[in-house]
Amino acid sequence: MSNPQVETVTTGADKVKLAGAAILLIGALVAFYALSKQGAVAQWAALLVLLVAAVGTFFTSESGKSLIGYGQDSVKEVRKVVWPTRKEAMQMTGYVFAFVVVMALFLWVTDKTLEWVLYDLVLGWKR
Repeated sequence: MSNPQVETVTTGADKVKLAGAAILLIGALVAFYALSKQGAVAQWAALLVLLVAAVGTFFTSESGKSLIGYGQDSVKEVRKVVWPTRKEAMQMTGYVFAFVVVMALFLWVTDKTLEWVLYDLVLGWKR
């Protein structure tokens, strides 16, 4: 990442922006249910307009800007990833399936052995 040290400075204006975004979000939900008698178009229009306003307000705050920066840094890191070829992916998938089968057999044998030891030898229960 490009910012190893992060300093968080929260100003009063930033708090107001975040509070405004929260109020717009709550207002979107209230408007959606309050406009139920006006019809579906009015409900959805009010919901979408207020949600877009809430998201826009959030992204103008420092938290929103840092989220955008985090997303941009993540995209840069994903571009650096060397993805496996189809052949390598198929081989790794085969190894995983083989390991799962071997592990299942091991756990089944262990379970049956413990069952035999406890029920037949220790407790003497015969089936």
